[in-house]
Amino acid sequence: MDLFSIITILTVLSALFGYINVRYLKLPDTIGLMIIAIIFTLGIIATSFFNPTLLEFARDLIAQIDFKTVLLDVMLSFLLFAGAMHTNFDQLKVQRYPILMFATMGVLTSTFLVAGLSYYLLNAMGLEVVFIHCLLFGALISPTDPIAVLGILKKANVPKKLETKIVGESLFNDGIGVVIFLVIFKIAEVGVDQFSAGEAFKLFGEEVGGGILLGLAVGYLTYYMLKSIDSYEVEVMITLAAVMGGYLLASKLHFSGPLSMVVAGLIVGHDTVRDSAMSDITELYLDKFWELVDVFCNAILFVLIGLEIIVLTYNQDYIFAGLLSIPLVLLSRYISLAPPIKFFSERLDFVPKTNLIMTWGGLRGGISIAMALSLTDMMQRDLFLTITYVVVVFSIIVQGLTVGKLVKRVAAKEN
Repeated sequence: MDLFSIITILTVLSALFGYINVRYLKLPDTIGLMIIAIIFTLGIIATSFFNPTLLEFARDLIAQIDFKTVLLDVMLSFLLFAGAMHTNFDQLKVQRYPILMFATMGVLTSTFLVAGLSYYLLNAMGLEVVFIHCLLFGALISPTDPIAVLGILKKANVPKKLETKIVGESLFNDGIGVVIFLVIFKIAEVGVDQFSAGEAFKLFGEEVGGGILLGLAVGYLTYYMLKSIDSYEVEVMITLAAVMGGYLLASKLHFSGPLSMVVAGLIVGHDTVRDSAMSDITELYLDKFWELVDVFCNAILFVLIGLEIIVLTYNQDYIFAGLLSIPLVLLSRYISLAPPIKFFSERLDFVPKTNLIMTWGGLRGGISIAMALSLTDMMQRDLFLTITYVVVVFSIIVQGLTVGKLVKRVAAKEN
């Protein structure tokens, strides 16, 4: 099947599922699209008991889509730039220190906690695993997904101060989490004895430091170009070129593309840049364009997540392990957030039950699945992919649908 046909099928399905959600379910877009896609996929699987033609067609379609490449190398750049561009920079600046701690030490702490707990759980279940592979699972499941978070928090009525912490953490811990995953993946490939701590720090420093510096360069170059002309059509193209060219350059230089796009998006979306570099009509078209890009990519992404059921290994023990992993992942996140929240709570006037809300509102999404799909068979890919999928589906559907109610309940108790 050619590329145009694949894109067309995914676009048609996304538009159809989006219509069904808006017309009938009326759920947040990310949740509604994924639920409908899962039901649709299960329906295809059910028809295979009578006629396998449709299932074979769906399997052929999914087999031709490299989910990891589509998300990490294509969609993620657009989604992170769009999300960062519409993030309140001033609030982010006020909350920068706790966000930095959440995105670095929080992710690292959670990675090791999840690894330790899953290592004992899986081995106790008779699913023999080695610790380094559990570390990979910890690294891929610990970062919260900004794509899922941004889409759901808009409708959850989370207090602005808390929303900034969750969104800011998600934007940055995504890039940090991918780098941690890549470092552990490299260690797992070559062996602990062949990989020194110095190499790990060097790789981490290059990815993170280089990504931030490149993002600053791309952001300020984009700002200069926007400021020097007044043509909304060309200015929209400049931002599009900044995202595509910046992400491609980051991958060639082995810098973190996600961090580059977050930094560039924050610069372009800053109020000072908007006021000095954009006319009112440019700002309007720029916002609407990136809003549509965000909606379209999100729709495709969550339809793909739903369709990925087809590639899962249906092993009862794997699914049960996934269900048991849900509380372990939540507990690890709660513990990893506790120290920075306690340290900064009085200085920055945190809202009550911040840790509880951030734990429940820290959703996992496509990024975790994409990293799980990149595991090799030697790293027990089928087991960890199934566990990851179960955790992600629970996160988006159950946590996503109830985080708003949790916020209201906490607010009611305080009042």
